[in-house]
Amino acid sequence: MNTIKSILVDDEPRGLSALKVLLKLHCPQVMVAAECRDAQHALEQIETLQPDLVFLDISMPGKSGLDLLNELRPVRFEIIFTTAHDEFMIQAFKYSAIDYLLKPVDEDQLVEAVKRAEERIDTKASSRRIDTFLYNIQKAQAPGEMKLCIPDMKGFRVILLADVVYCESDSSYTVFHLTGGQTLTTSKSIIDYELLLDHSNFCRVHKSFLVNLQHVREYIRGEGGSVVLSNGKTVEVSRRKKEAFIGRMKELFKY
Repeated sequence: MNTIKSILVDDEPRGLSALKVLLKLHCPQVMVAAECRDAQHALEQIETLQPDLVFLDISMPGKSGLDLLNELRPVRFEIIFTTAHDEFMIQAFKYSAIDYLLKPVDEDQLVEAVKRAEERIDTKASSRRIDTFLYNIQKAQAPGEMKLCIPDMKGFRVILLADVVYCESDSSYTVFHLTGGQTLTTSKSIIDYELLLDHSNFCRVHKSFLVNLQHVREYIRGEGGSVVLSNGKTVEVSRRKKEAFIGRMKELFKY
């Protein structure tokens, strides 16, 4: 088991102590090289120690965790954020494929987050995910303008949600159909993306289709009906999904 050199950043002493104890008990591969109670101290320690992993509290008085990240770009280490519950912040984490832990930290979630960080440390792809996260934070009040990290065979790709016309289920895979005719296949299921994009302008209209409502150009009546999308594709709306789809369209376009 390789040692993971880490730095803990939290302005609350109890938060630091609790996290350190949990790491010692459940993640012995994590070696805590420094504990920091403010962003400036963290900046100095990160530059000096060159950690593999940083546990970073988002909300700190004075310079925040986000301010710290902007100063450190490009980020060359893995990050696990610690945060209080914030719907828009969590949405930005999820879209950016960034790990986060809600306070108080749950030990099982901590173990899983560390395991994922451990797998990613050698990929050196942290900077792109952090850049995507910082972009998404700026767009937190406009989910449709956010970016999404899509895992693929090589690692992941970053796409604009606005460029997704619809998603199509292909067994346990999902095919993203993008503007310009491009497609992108990922090993996550369409159910995963239905849940992930629940607060954005996406609606599951059929067991096989998740559509971006901003790309709906026409609805054709029927038992369930069908929708014509901006790329000319006609997608069936199942009878069971019809009412929810019509409701979402009325809510979005106020007609």
